[in-house]
Amino acid sequence: MNERLETIKMTLSDAGCGQDAVDRAGCLLEAGCTEELIRHLRLCRCGLMEELHMTQKRVDRIDRLIRQTEKTLAKKIEREEI
Repeated sequence: MNERLETIKMTLSDAGCGQDAVDRAGCLLEAGCTEELIRHLRLCRCGLMEELHMTQKRVDRIDRLIRQTEKTLAKKIEREEI
């Protein structure tokens, strides 16, 4: 179980979960609360997915800015050619 505990802690830490989440998972595993551990891991996953979606929205905004800037540049070049 010690190896499993370390694997879970390392995986959560590598995934970017906070120390509180890592410690809670460790406590739940050591206490043998498997169902509650699964619930906790799913909550951690949901938090990460929420972060992913927020980051995707930021990337989308940058992409939109790039497209707008490219259109502006294309119009400028077009005017210079005429």
